[in-house]
Amino acid sequence: MEKEFDRWNVLLKRLNRKRTIFCHEKEIWWCSLGLNVGCEEDGKNVNFERPVLILKKFNKEMLWVLPTTSRIKKGEYYFQVFYKGRQYSIILSQLRVMSSKRLLRKIWFIKTNEFLKIKKLIKNLL
Repeated sequence: MEKEFDRWNVLLKRLNRKRTIFCHEKEIWWCSLGLNVGCEEDGKNVNFERPVLILKKFNKEMLWVLPTTSRIKKGEYYFQVFYKGRQYSIILSQLRVMSSKRLLRKIWFIKTNEFLKIKKLIKNLL
């Protein structure tokens, strides 16, 4: 399947002009992840979006995020959370830095105990 890099590039230019979004750690947002290379997690739909967990906020513009998937994945690189009775996997191996300009809309926030477990797992991976 051919990726639509030209269409993503048009959206990327618009995102770069967008104002800064205010967010907090533990929140899960729809985020324009874009089209990526190889096995990096891509966004979907018209905005190339995917939910991400905000793991660390460095300042009002720069974040560490973890992409999520609705596919249930097991193993040391995944953490399971539930939202509205449905299970999701947070992809620990896809930790990335990004601009808050990519954030589209807040979905929900995870529980503090889950967030602390995720942070511990990330530390162990490093």
